[in-house]
Amino acid sequence: MKSSFWTDFKNFAMRGNVIDLAVGVIIGGAFGKIVSSLVADIIMPVLGVLVGGINFTDLKWVMKAPREVNGVEQAAVTLNYGNFLQTTFDFLIIAFSIFLFIKLVTRITEKRKAQAKAQAQAAPPEPSPEVKLLTEIRDLLKAQESK
Repeated sequence: MKSSFWTDFKNFAMRGNVIDLAVGVIIGGAFGKIVSSLVADIIMPVLGVLVGGINFTDLKWVMKAPREVNGVEQAAVTLNYGNFLQTTFDFLIIAFSIFLFIKLVTRITEKRKAQAKAQAQAAPPEPSPEVKLLTEIRDLLKAQESK
């Protein structure tokens, strides 16, 4: 029972699709970090300047102001919608990038399929003189057998 389970697991884990998925997840995580940096460090500051110098990550709604209770400072309760906007922009850029990548891969795949189909439909090459001669001999032998 144990050996069958481990054999099945090994076969599953070493299947090409699982390895491809693992590579995709790792590359996707790294790509997500790059896009997050692009949004946070390049796009959002420019967008902030365009809308009047606003830093989106600092945008928040203070629901309860900070206060001191019995000599202990209690932090403010805030709704950080700026971080939400930042994450939303990250998502939109990542989704758009993946869309463009999938579109490119699809276009390349369709082009290869069209080329393969065109090659398959191309007229077969002209038979060599030897093949023509052998075909004539075969046809003559069939004609003699049928008489």
